[in-house]
Amino acid sequence: MKNTLKKIGVISGVTFVIAISFFAGLYVNAERLTTTVAGVDITGSDHQNVDMSAFWKAWDVLNAKYINSGTTTTDQQKVYGAIKGLADSLNDPYTTFFNAEENKNFQTDLSGTIEGIGAILSVKDGGLTVVSVIKGSPAEKAGMLPLDKITKIGDVSTNNLDIDKAISLVRGKKGTTVNLEIMRNNSVSALHLTITRDTINTPVVETKKYPNGVFGIRINSFTSNAPDLFRDALREYVNSGDQKLIIDLRDNTGGYLDAAVDMVSWFVPTGQTVVTEDFGKNNGNNVYRSKGYNLFSSDMKVVILVNENTASASEIFAGALRDYGRATLVGTKTFGKGVVQELVPITDDTMLKVTIARWLTPKGTSLSHDGLNPDYEVKFTDDDIKNRNDVQLNKALEVAGQQ
Repeated sequence: MKNTLKKIGVISGVTFVIAISFFAGLYVNAERLTTTVAGVDITGSDHQNVDMSAFWKAWDVLNAKYINSGTTTTDQQKVYGAIKGLADSLNDPYTTFFNAEENKNFQTDLSGTIEGIGAILSVKDGGLTVVSVIKGSPAEKAGMLPLDKITKIGDVSTNNLDIDKAISLVRGKKGTTVNLEIMRNNSVSALHLTITRDTINTPVVETKKYPNGVFGIRINSFTSNAPDLFRDALREYVNSGDQKLIIDLRDNTGGYLDAAVDMVSWFVPTGQTVVTEDFGKNNGNNVYRSKGYNLFSSDMKVVILVNENTASASEIFAGALRDYGRATLVGTKTFGKGVVQELVPITDDTMLKVTIARWLTPKGTSLSHDGLNPDYEVKFTDDDIKNRNDVQLNKALEVAGQQ
């Protein structure tokens, strides 16, 4: 039985938020598949025509000739490594195998528990770089700044460090600490920050009034209660008397599909397509349609702020409004997370996440990989970030004033 309540967003990639959940358009498959160390059970499959002799020869060679370098790898861990390699061979960043520890962390994310340091990080110029720091977070309190380069996590160098490994090293339970070595502004000496992890509390929806009749709504996540909070924000906008609206989706990595569809419905007539879930040739598709709240006239245009961390549910929201001519996008190209995964338990404590479909905007544009190109591309310079000069918001205010 498939769980029809979908959370969508990013679970892997070069950009991530420490302690903020990234999700991936998930189905959960209740059937459990089994493997054994001595031989993989392939009963009832079409694997019989696959020559597995090379695999078992490699297995035997490693067992016979490998000299232990100080670490112990069990046969079961070798099997899990082989499954991970099998998933990686598809060259799909969203199809992946979770071992027991990774699966536990993933399930914690799905539960909504958010604990960590509260910094948005990216791999930039080959190094682990701070993109932004969440206001009021442990990272901000410890003095972390945008553009800081994290060179060490504890005693581990981040030079060519796998990003999944970096996540596992930085994240942790509330009250525990992580020691980070930081390089700032090309300084020759490193800074050392000790950050105590905590629960990260980020408002789902925020509002702000700007000059010249412009009202702003920032959506940080498409949570289950986001539609109600968005409705309240729209009511506040209407009551303000402002005539222009900016919706900020920067660093919004996703959430519930149903929330995105509901929130698009304030701008799109009943029955119009919001997004299509395409399962490929001969597999049909699912079409999600507007509920038709349609509060605002078609003459009203919205400016939507997006960036490289705008993903999945956010891309669905922004793509739908632009396709219907209701929105202008300002910022940088979005993440490009337009696929759906199914979670398949492999053992009692491991999981395989498999891409099974892709998202299409109302005009049929695939959100996979390419993302959405903004109508007005505005990039931050290092000086902009250092001086906290929000050039993207400035452009959005300019565009809103012209509409």
